Amino acid sequence: MIQGRFGEKGQIYFEVNLIDADGLSLSTEAMLDTGFTEVLAMNKQDVESLDWLFLR
Repeated sequence: MIQGRFGEKGQIYFEVNLIDADGLSLSTEAMLDTGFTEVLAMNKQDVESLDWLFLR
């Protein structure tokens, strides 16, 4: 079961683990986007630190 919290404007926040190419896990808080379009928006420095491919 996922547990989270509501923001001041009704946003839904929950914790996710991002895993880099070496299997190291980075825990961070994410906001649920009900209009999900198969795209993950995140800071470029986080993408680089996880050694993930930056598409645009």
